[in-house]
This record gives sequence, C-alpha cells and structure tokens, in this order.
Amino acid sequence: MKTWITNSEQLSTSPLRADALSIAEAAYNAIDTDAVIRSRLVLTGSSLSVEGKTYDLNKFSRIKILGFGKASCKAVQTLEDVLKERISEGVAIDIGSGTCDIISVEKGTHPRPSPENVVATEKIVNMAKDKSENELYIVVVSGGGSSLLCWPIGECEQGIRLYDDFQRVGGTIDEINMVRKHISQVKGGGLAALLYPATVIGLVFCDVPGDYFEYVASGPTYYDESTVADAQVVLDKYGLSGYTLNETPKDKKLFEKVCNVEVISNTAALDAMSAEANRLGYKPVNVGKSLYEHPAELLKRMYGELRENTAVIAGGEPSYAVDKKGGKGGRCQYVAIQALKNIQEGEVMLAFASDGRDNSDSAGAIADTETFAKSKAKNLSINDALESLNTYSFLESAGDMLYTGATDANVSDLFILLKK
Repeated sequence: MKTWITNSEQLSTSPLRADALSIAEAAYNAIDTDAVIRSRLVLTGSSLSVEGKTYDLNKFSRIKILGFGKASCKAVQTLEDVLKERISEGVAIDIGSGTCDIISVEKGTHPRPSPENVVATEKIVNMAKDKSENELYIVVVSGGGSSLLCWPIGECEQGIRLYDDFQRVGGTIDEINMVRKHISQVKGGGLAALLYPATVIGLVFCDVPGDYFEYVASGPTYYDESTVADAQVVLDKYGLSGYTLNETPKDKKLFEKVCNVEVISNTAALDAMSAEANRLGYKPVNVGKSLYEHPAELLKRMYGELRENTAVIAGGEPSYAVDKKGGKGGRCQYVAIQALKNIQEGEVMLAFASDGRDNSDSAGAIADTETFAKSKAKNLSINDALESLNTYSFLESAGDMLYTGATDANVSDLFILLKK
C-alpha cells in the first residue's frame, strides 16, 4: 500500500493521532486512480471488459481518449499503459502538468474557468466533431471538470461570475452545476451529443457527495432531465440575474451508444475508513457521505455519535458563504479549527481533502488538545481565524497541517473524529 501523507511522522505525536492518520491513509489507498482503473478495465487479447460489458477493440477503426478533471492526467496515463498502441490520439485537461506518449495533457485553471480552459476544450470539441460511427471514445470524467471543460468562450465569462456569485451566497454543488449545464455547449450531455454516433465509454470519478455520478463535471456524457426553467429557479432562489441560459440536448437517440461507468466515489473511501478503524479497535460510525451543512453543524452531528473507542466518519463538502476577501485556507482547515472550540482530552479530529488540495497546498489538518495548547502558546485566536477565513496561517503556525501533494484523485472531503 502507498503512503500518501508526507508529514505523517511529524503529526504522529500520540497513538490517537497515529490511528487517525492510518484511517486517512486507508481512504487515500481506496481511491487511488491508477489502481481503480486497472481493477475496472481488463484487456484480454482484443476484448476490453468494463463493469460487465465487453468491447471487441478490433471492431473499431480508431480508439480515442478524452479526459477532464483532477483525476484525468493520472487516469489517461494508466489507460495508455493498459491499451498501449491501440490508442490513436487523445486530449485531457487537468489542473497540473503531465506527459503521455500519445495523449496530449493540457493544463487548465480551477476552481474558476479561464480562456486557457476554453482553448484546451476546443481541442476536445474538434476531436469530438471528427468522429465516425465505428470509433470508440473513452472519456474520463472527474471532479474539477466543471471548470476545466469549458465551451464556448461565453460559458467561460458566465462561469467565472457564477462561481463568485455562488461563493458569496453559499449555494450547493448540485445547484451551481444545474446552472452550469445551461450556460454550456458541452455540459449536460453536450459532449455525448457531439460524439454521436461513435461508441462512448464514460469513466466517471465522482466527487459529488451522495454518489451523484451524473452531476460530476456537470454531466457532459449523461442525458440531462433538467431544463432552462429549472436552472432559472436556482438563480431566482439566490437573486442572481444577467445569465443567458440554453437548453441541453433532449434527443435520447444521441445517448444510445453511451455507457457511463461509475468508477469510484467517496463511498469507497468511507468503507475503507470504517474497515481500518475497526482493525484498530474502534467502533466505526458513518454519519453520512453527502453532508453539505455548515462546519459547526457537521461537527455537532459527529459529536452526537461520539463515544469511547469510537471512530465517527463522514464525507461531504461543508458549506459557508465566503463574503469577504483576504483569507487563505479551505473547508477542511475550517472544520479542524472549528473543532478546537470543543475538543477534549482523548479526542482527535482529522479533516482532509481527497484530492490533497484544501484550497491550498495543504490537504487539511489535524486538531486536538495539543493543537489547542500550541495555538494558545503562540497567541493564535480561533475566532479570528474563523471570522477572517485565514485558517491556513493559524494551522501553519500551530504545525498541524496535513500534506499529501496532489493525489490525482477526487471524491469529496473526508472527516474522522476519534475518541479513546
């Protein structure tokens, strides 16, 4: 098994901390993109088996790979290794740089779209337009794709404003993705429509808590049931205006040759966390995989299940309105500092991002009475850190930030609350 947490030795200052970090390692190993793809796709001769379906690759004139999102670079590298010379060409858009022998890996911006993303997406659009009925497209769809896959330029301009608006009002991921589908030509089934009549295998890495695979990257390979009217309801709910909406493809014929494969989600991470907690002698209690509530409410839910020798675990994306500028940090850091308000001796909270990037180079943070004591010794204010949203400086000074580097995976944020 891989070791993901690069500063584990520094953080393991107590047996309880060591246990929490071991549970986090189990989660990271469960969602390892390379391992997951190799377990889902099996090539035997010319037969490719994917989740119970078999494709004779000799029947296709060309095989092309498309990808977008935070797992796409690693995923297409693995696909190249599995399929080797059978791939004719491909394009992937990720937040980091990467190299492949055949597939072109483009670097884009996240969480806001940019003109660079539009230029990269144009390469995917052009490849999709240059298709034929006897071709196979394998499309990697992963978290972050809603920003990285962006077409046309009008979507980019509206998408930047939409992201900032939703940060301000505190809307949920499913709500913003609903609107994103209707300002785009490639989301909400738009990419699948462009690829018709080619055969399409969508490999979907779900970062949307609750296993909503069709929401990932705003559903470019899924038939979309929503309408412009539905998107307008979301905008009206938050008093947002000035957006130009378009309808998503509604001809179901365009989706007849699309097979979307549910590759991984935070369910796998939470199951692995439960198994590791049990191995370490704790009673695991999973309080939910799709939690969007405020960090204080998330912690209240978790503490409600905390008993001696218990590991309370959860997954989701805690939400709060970002109505000011100047702070640095992410959701997981915020949860960890919020936990310091009530943390007791013999308890530890670990909050971490599955992609290794909690809106910074940190993956998250650990919090216990040791953290509290160090923050007091350095005159760090919990309330000031939370109110200013400057969580990064607080935790960096306390020395309890978690680091993994980019994991090339993305399923959601994950949380562990342990008590001996």
